Amino acid sequence: MLQKYDPRNDKLLVYIDGQLLPREDAKVSVFDSVVQGGDAVWEGLRVYDGRIFSLDQHLERLQNSAHALAFAEVPENDFIKEALFETLKANGMRDGVHIRLTLTRGKKITSGMDPRLNQFGPTLIILPEWKPPVYPPQITLATSSVRRNSPMFLDSKIHHNNLLNNILAKIEANHAGADAGLMLDKDGFVSEANGVNVFCIYKDTVYTPHASSCLPGITRGLVLDICREQGIPAYEQNLSLSEFYRADEVFTTGTMGELTRVAEIDGRAIVNKQPKSVLEQIQERFAARTRQEGTPLPF
Repeated sequence: MLQKYDPRNDKLLVYIDGQLLPREDAKVSVFDSVVQGGDAVWEGLRVYDGRIFSLDQHLERLQNSAHALAFAEVPENDFIKEALFETLKANGMRDGVHIRLTLTRGKKITSGMDPRLNQFGPTLIILPEWKPPVYPPQITLATSSVRRNSPMFLDSKIHHNNLLNNILAKIEANHAGADAGLMLDKDGFVSEANGVNVFCIYKDTVYTPHASSCLPGITRGLVLDICREQGIPAYEQNLSLSEFYRADEVFTTGTMGELTRVAEIDGRAIVNKQPKSVLEQIQERFAARTRQEGTPLPF
């Protein structure tokens, strides 16, 4: 599942604080908070056929995360949208694109944790890449010994750049020969995978963990909306590993990978014992929405 380099990205122009810079020159200060402490928030966006999908929802989450971290002088959404449009236009990008949108607390006057040292305002970074969905048609999961952070420690509702919790789970998955690490919460219930939300389907009913320790992902919410539209029973509840093992279908959701079937968890094959695939029904509706919805690019 390792991503491949796309040569089309050789000549990327990256937006950093009002400047469009070639990828080799796209850098932030060593005094920037994202370098000093991972002190930043981010969103992943995808462009389909001249539209940025779920843009308003992503910008709302970015603003909420920045507010939770007490960022000052946060740019307005209209400003961020114009910067996004400018960057995509400069790169000639209208389809098949993933955008990493990052807002850091900004540059410090000297090294240190104190946010009062940040006296230059936030740093806005827009990194677009030619990148199709990064997951193969199906993946495998291995349960990680690393627990997903609970709100007692670092609230997952803040979409922050401090990702070591997730990276450690991914390292374990790599060593286990799996594609991603399945993370449990502090009580042993399934939370999410190291970079995506998780769902299971049992007897034509869809289940997903409560968003208590996991990120309430944009794609996760869209899947729940699709289930309601299609009349598919769907519930958020505490789910144990054994409930995922016995499931008819398991899948992950995220902007970078869309909806991906899970073939195996901890060596247990996920076998559909029902006459039809509920996941395929949801995937078809999701694909239709990506073709129909989104914020149009003004070029």
